[in-house]
Amino acid sequence: MQLPEQHTQVGQHASDPTGRNEVRKLAHAVETALIEEMATTSYRDNTPVPAVGAALPVAQPGRPPMSQRATDASALMLAGGAATVMVGGGASLVMLASGYADPTVCAIILGGPAVLVLAVSRLVSRAKAGVEAAPPTIHQHYHGNVHQDTRTIASTTRGIIANTRITNQ
Repeated sequence: MQLPEQHTQVGQHASDPTGRNEVRKLAHAVETALIEEMATTSYRDNTPVPAVGAALPVAQPGRPPMSQRATDASALMLAGGAATVMVGGGASLVMLASGYADPTVCAIILGGPAVLVLAVSRLVSRAKAGVEAAPPTIHQHYHGNVHQDTRTIASTTRGIIANTRITNQ
């Protein structure tokens, strides 16, 4: 099939060997130009990266690094958890060895201190919140004569066109 812009000469066939050679030469020239461009614009450094260097540490993706305070708190929580397991295991062994363990008495004995600690911690946290919410005390010291004006001024504004009336009380 021919496009309208193409004109075939009489006697010229589509299987012309010179046309194919020109196409092959053009394709080869394009490929070599692309290979040369890639060779001049790319570079790969194969030298090994040093294990320790002078560069600053960079935060890695994932969990962010913890501060020293957070690390200490985490260790404290793990130690508290381990201590709780030991105390609970010891109480279980004592109840198993005695042969008699009333669930109600066990709940009162083991749950009582925990409830007491929770209540005291809640009371302390509310007391802290109350102290922080209280307005600060202001101490002002004056030297000389001081006149204190205690008048209260109230204003009312009414109407479409605002008319403000100030009254002294």
